[in-house]
Formats: sequence, structure tokens, C-alpha cells
Amino acid sequence: MSTDLQPVIVDKKPIVLDLEAGTYYWCSCGHSTNQPFCNGAHKGTDFVPTKFEVTETKKVALCLCKHTAKAPFCDGTHHQYED
Repeated sequence: MSTDLQPVIVDKKPIVLDLEAGTYYWCSCGHSTNQPFCNGAHKGTDFVPTKFEVTETKKVALCLCKHTAKAPFCDGTHHQYED
């Protein structure tokens, strides 16, 4: 199994979505073509998707820089990657 030290930064801002109640899997590696959700692209790496539950329909800001300390939610860490 290869070890990727850092995830791919997909964007330097979060994606804001209205999610319905359910179970979701957030892409932690940055390689998914279905951002911000996992599509299995992490296979062969040490990355695993982050499972999270939404109990009612609500607006969420999901991290796309992949460096948040509150995965899968944006915590503002992306500001350190801005030019």
C-alpha cells in the first residue's frame, strides 16, 4: 500500500451544500472525481473516507482543501493556502 503524505487540495474554499438526512462519505484524499464525496479513488493509499451523518436537511460547508481539523466540515484552514 502506498503512503500519500498529504491530500490533494481540491479548492481553497469550502463547498456549501444543502444535504438531506442520511449517511455520507467525505473524500479525505482529494482524488475523487465526485468531490466532496468519496468515489473509491483512495484505494491503494492510506487514506480512508470520513463517514458522517446528517440527521435533518441542512446547509453544510464541506472542506475541499482536505486539511481541516473538523473533517468533513470546513474550519477555515484553507486560508493558509491562499496566494
